[in-house]
Amino acid sequence: MDYYDLIIVGAGPAGSTLAHSLQGSGKRILLIDKQAFPRDKTCAGWVTPAVMHSLNIDLTDYANGRTLQPIRRFRIGMMGQPAVENNHHEVVSYGIRRCEFDDYLLNRVDAPKVLGTPVKSIERHNGNWVINHTWEAPLVVGAGGHFCPVAQLLGEGPGSHETVVAAKEVEFEMTPDQSRVCAARGDTPELWFCRDLKGYAWVFRKGDFLNIGLGREDNHRLTHHLEHFVEEMKASGRIPQDLPHRFKGHAYLLYNHAERPLVDDGILLIGDAAGLAYTQSGEGIRPAIESALMAARVIGNARDHSAQTLQAYGEAIAERFGNRAADADQGWQIPDWVKAPVASTLMRSHWFTRKVVTEQWFLHRQVPLLKQAV
Repeated sequence: MDYYDLIIVGAGPAGSTLAHSLQGSGKRILLIDKQAFPRDKTCAGWVTPAVMHSLNIDLTDYANGRTLQPIRRFRIGMMGQPAVENNHHEVVSYGIRRCEFDDYLLNRVDAPKVLGTPVKSIERHNGNWVINHTWEAPLVVGAGGHFCPVAQLLGEGPGSHETVVAAKEVEFEMTPDQSRVCAARGDTPELWFCRDLKGYAWVFRKGDFLNIGLGREDNHRLTHHLEHFVEEMKASGRIPQDLPHRFKGHAYLLYNHAERPLVDDGILLIGDAAGLAYTQSGEGIRPAIESALMAARVIGNARDHSAQTLQAYGEAIAERFGNRAADADQGWQIPDWVKAPVASTLMRSHWFTRKVVTEQWFLHRQVPLLKQAV
């Protein structure tokens, strides 16, 4: 049996950030992930400057051989209506490819890694957690996304009782002919809201790579909405006519809809495993990074691994992202005051789409920076 002080299940941005933040703490850490890296990850793939600053990423270093698409504009509309384009006159976000971004973060971690290895069993033994009858630690952190096996140990675990957002997307490298006819621009992601305001679709170009997808809460009609959106985009010339046939799926919880416990004795959840995606946009990278930074501070100062001690992490999450119970009635993406006939008009407003949709809901520019502890 191999013993560690901490085992992190999931080596994506949340897990790798936690491991990286605890380097130099003297703790013996193990990272486990079911997939080998680099790997594909279903995600539109953009990060705000706040994420890059929180992670202390040198943009020049990162851009060396990797996709880093500066974003200065957004095209926003409601499906079936003309879009509004807003120029922010500065870089407000960056387009990345998750296969590169996640691998970059993981390579910064010095701790031992076990990749391409699914977690098949987690058992309690003498106050410790034993994973796959091989690795043992008093504390295990779930960072493995919505269906993280560690999350299954808390409450009811992932299941049909949860209201999830389901998304489908495809990312591919365009041929020269496809690049030539694609009207979407790299510095201008496109966001298209469904007319019932239960989700939105996107078209996001990163150089010669194109990412197209759609996410909704009522996932039983997800494919129908996606196909309709793709046909609209083809007809308007926004995207090439010939696309890959296979769109990949992804599920996650919006913060105000999630009811998962965050901690228990010797257990802590971060990122999508904790259900932290922003309610208005569904973005999960910044909440994942910040939850890992907060978890690192609590774990680094914890006198033990009891639920009572680890609850300081839950309190930090509530302080940062708000009280879930107080906002549980808030719907997917659009506040109730927008869910009215005025929504169609608002989505044609330059002020509303820029100041509210882009800067508040998607970029969260009003949220102060959370720095990595040094």
